[in-house]
Amino acid sequence: MQIIPYLCGRNMRIGQVLYRCWAFLRHQLTAWNTGGEGIHSPYLFYLVRMLFYDRHSFYCWSDIESCRRQMLQSERTVEVEDFGTGRSGTRRVATIAARSVKPAQQAQLLFRLVQFLSHDKGEPLHILELGTCLGLTTAYLALPDKRNNVVTFEGSGALLAIARQNWQALGIRNIEGVEGDIGDTLSIYARARKDKVDFVFMDANHTYEATLRYYEYLCPLMHAKSIVVVDDIHADAGMYRTWRQLCAREEVTSSMDLYHYGLLFFDSHYLKRNYILRV
Repeated sequence: MQIIPYLCGRNMRIGQVLYRCWAFLRHQLTAWNTGGEGIHSPYLFYLVRMLFYDRHSFYCWSDIESCRRQMLQSERTVEVEDFGTGRSGTRRVATIAARSVKPAQQAQLLFRLVQFLSHDKGEPLHILELGTCLGLTTAYLALPDKRNNVVTFEGSGALLAIARQNWQALGIRNIEGVEGDIGDTLSIYARARKDKVDFVFMDANHTYEATLRYYEYLCPLMHAKSIVVVDDIHADAGMYRTWRQLCAREEVTSSMDLYHYGLLFFDSHYLKRNYILRV
């Protein structure tokens, strides 16, 4: 795992860098079970043993990574409105691609999870993503099965426009982008939706209050086999506090701390336990 770029690549204050160094050390000292041993549920054991450590690649990954390289080399600038911080300004697309888009290895783990869920369910999935950015991670969510329905929420219209261009270039047609303040659009969507959701990737406003609010909107949409992936659970003390509170909720039966991601499970047959794993 490459820790230095992760800690120092986002112009963070020294306090944030020190916290992430401590969080990474804490995770390394407490993580275990690198092969899946000790996980009682056969289903969760399979996720760890067969998916988290799988190194096989898929043909569509090269197309997405080619798109990423184009974004990294882009000289385009866009006016970005950030509802999470309340700040707006002009940003280079290349800078956004370098600092705000999930690295390939992390996005590909989401691909494997969605692919497994698609096979296990045997029918199209309903997938939600909070925080579209340039749409590359969204592409990893959409391509395991083009019958899946992916709905992604993004506050910035400029970023969503670029994401749609990327999806068109990749030939992806099973993504619906929702523009606007996610606190508002997600609330409206969740109240109107009658069907359950199978997979959620939360990568939007990484604050204690916002993450808990988003989860409250999503909670009624979960079923026993749903998976919620929370991004950046060790970003700061507030996000780690959020993660611990989510793990303790009554409807969450098991959870996995993979450092970059936290996974929440809802099957009542699982033991109430948080697994801290090195991936």
